[in-house]
Amino acid sequence: MDKVRKRPIAMLVLAALAPAVLAGSVYAREASAGAVGGEDQTPGDDFYCGERKLGEWFYCTRSKTTPRPNAGIPRPSAAEKMAVITSQLKELKARAILEPSEENIIAYVRFQREQLDRASTFSDTWQRALWQNPDLDYTLQRPVSTVGKRAWLDNRKADRDAVLESLSQRYGLFYFYAQSCGACEIFGPILRSVADSHGMAVMAVSMDGGPNRDFPEYVVDAGQRARMGVPGNETPALALFDTATRRTIPIGFGMLSADEIMDRIFTLTNTRVGSDY
Repeated sequence: MDKVRKRPIAMLVLAALAPAVLAGSVYAREASAGAVGGEDQTPGDDFYCGERKLGEWFYCTRSKTTPRPNAGIPRPSAAEKMAVITSQLKELKARAILEPSEENIIAYVRFQREQLDRASTFSDTWQRALWQNPDLDYTLQRPVSTVGKRAWLDNRKADRDAVLESLSQRYGLFYFYAQSCGACEIFGPILRSVADSHGMAVMAVSMDGGPNRDFPEYVVDAGQRARMGVPGNETPALALFDTATRRTIPIGFGMLSADEIMDRIFTLTNTRVGSDY
């Protein structure tokens, strides 16, 4: 009798628990499906997944991830973006010129203004970076301000004069001129003053055989210019000769001022290429 009474009670309990059991089963299946299809699921262990074959209830396999849109498309480079902006600016300008409507002109001016603002931002950032990083600031080596440039030139002139005083012991000047050359008549006295002020020896070479008022101890060209490697036949022409290395260094052709002569001699003999620029 007790067993008969207890059976309906057990059936009632099972009936009451059935929805919860079913819900748990559905939830387990959904969790399994989500875990299997998720992108963060870790690979399964070979023993549990392969040898024991636990099946779909054990989260063993990683599903193939769905690629995101545009995932394989490379992003355009900065140079490509600049090319697009330049092309668009040219197109808007051409359209405004060929079809000068108010709409087209405003579109061109607005786009151009955007690029001018971008350029201004770049310039401002550039200047701030130079101020805060002295190794990038070229004006510390070659000042551009009035006061700084004056001081730099004074120091450079003092160094140049000191060097030129010592150069006379090693270097000499070859001056190629012609009696018929009008520029030579003006250049001769300038070269004479430079040579006298720094004690440099000058060998004047006449290209046409005529004398020279400023350098009376001249010689007539008999192939010296070609052998020394001084190009052309232009006059006046000036070349520095290194007695130690027997090397000829052309200085310049045509009219030169005294400062230009001294600066070129100093630069060619005492500075490294690129150090002044």
